[in-house]
Amino acid sequence: MLFHSYLFVFVFLPVSLAGFHAMAGKGEGKAAKVWLTAMSLWFYAGFGVQSLAVLLGSVAFNYAVYRWLGRTGRKAVFALGILGNLGVLAYFKYTGFLLDNLRKLEPLGLFGGDGAVWESGFQILLPVGISFFTFQQISFLADVFRGEIQSCGFWDYLLYILYFPKLVEGPLVNHSELLSEFAAVGRKRLVGEQFIRGIALFVMGMLKKVILADTFGGAVDYGYANLSAMHGSDALLLAVFYSLQLYFDFSGYCDMARGVGWMFGIGLPVNFQSPYQARNIIDFWKRWHMTLSRFFTKYVYIPLGGNRRGKAKMYRNLLAVFLFSGIWHGAGWNFILWGMMHGVLYAATRMWQEGKTRRKVWRIRKESGEAAVGRYEKPGILGRAAGCLGRGACVFATFVYVSVAWVYFRAADVAQGSELLAKLFQNDFVRVNRNLAGYFNLDEFWYVLKVLRLDRWEFGHYILMAVITAGSLLLVFFGKNAAWMAERMKPKAWNAALLAAALLWCVLTFSQVGTFLYVNF
Repeated sequence: MLFHSYLFVFVFLPVSLAGFHAMAGKGEGKAAKVWLTAMSLWFYAGFGVQSLAVLLGSVAFNYAVYRWLGRTGRKAVFALGILGNLGVLAYFKYTGFLLDNLRKLEPLGLFGGDGAVWESGFQILLPVGISFFTFQQISFLADVFRGEIQSCGFWDYLLYILYFPKLVEGPLVNHSELLSEFAAVGRKRLVGEQFIRGIALFVMGMLKKVILADTFGGAVDYGYANLSAMHGSDALLLAVFYSLQLYFDFSGYCDMARGVGWMFGIGLPVNFQSPYQARNIIDFWKRWHMTLSRFFTKYVYIPLGGNRRGKAKMYRNLLAVFLFSGIWHGAGWNFILWGMMHGVLYAATRMWQEGKTRRKVWRIRKESGEAAVGRYEKPGILGRAAGCLGRGACVFATFVYVSVAWVYFRAADVAQGSELLAKLFQNDFVRVNRNLAGYFNLDEFWYVLKVLRLDRWEFGHYILMAVITAGSLLLVFFGKNAAWMAERMKPKAWNAALLAAALLWCVLTFSQVGTFLYVNF
């Protein structure tokens, strides 16, 4: 079941909210938690019985390992749990990738035979959200092994993993964040303003997904499917369009998930913090998919040694984190290349920042002595202007680099990504493909252009593409987060009218909307 569906908006969400709040005030909230668990099972069952069976099998295995680990504390038990989770993830997500690469080596005669064994291919249905609920359980077992979790009942554990707002796309939640929220169910009353703000955040997230992400997504899908017909100008726009599509899609989901959580009185962590306003790649990863960055820092970077064993090993650990991140995101060399593009720049930026700090401290000490290390002089007008220009240039450069890396993230393989980027250097920046622009001519706006007879203008077909793209860029570079706006929204009549109109607009567009991008990871 998807958030942007008639079933979810008009049936599932009202029923689950009504039942939960009817039971939450009774006793210690056990009935409410069981109800929420049942609703989460219904939610995930919408993706298929096979996916549900894999999810429940994973939960049963991990809870059994948790109980065993809690009794013994043995490292071998912990290793069994981690290898079991990684094995299941590898089977469903990477078996096809492995066999495809082995098939390519068959002509070299490395495996003997005539190669017929590889011809049929190998297809495995990927359970929805398997990367998310697997990593969630790996982190739980790791925290148990470290002694951070003393006890967790079966029903609490089941709800911790199955809680439907974050089940298929995150955010990745630590046990301390969510179990404490569940423990408070039944002891705290529903806050009206929080409920209203949850609705507001849900609707704003839906706008990002349904109206913006899928508008850009239609153009992106067409462009990649017809790459041979694209020119330099089209390739440039495709790179920008996908950067915007991916951000609005994934952050839109996270906004909707947090909004639903607020309606239940349960908080989820922030996963996006205006990432395209980042000044460098390090800043970007503090803002993009923040809970995944936190996961890799705690469970990969620090166990590898972090920055405690010298600079060389620190940079090695950073590269390892981004290699794992690329592999986690998808089974393909293009994902590995994407991860390493980020890792190399991240390590280089870290090296440059540390060198800059050392040079600055050395210069100040040389000029003014130890007492001047903390000295700060307020810059003049020209200094502030130069600082703003410098920050703007850094933000722009970071966006360009991230967008180039996203090309490989979106491409079917490395060759397709390289083909698109090569078009940027062919010096054929002609008029943008008319079919590409057509995906932005939404009916509700295109009729206005027809009434004004702007559609007859030579460039009239490109007006909405220019307006939507420019508006979206202004929003991601200068706008506030949806959560920031929702948290400050006042329960007033005109706000309610705006939200109702926005929700109606989204609902009328449901039939044209595709699935969330990160559902496939």
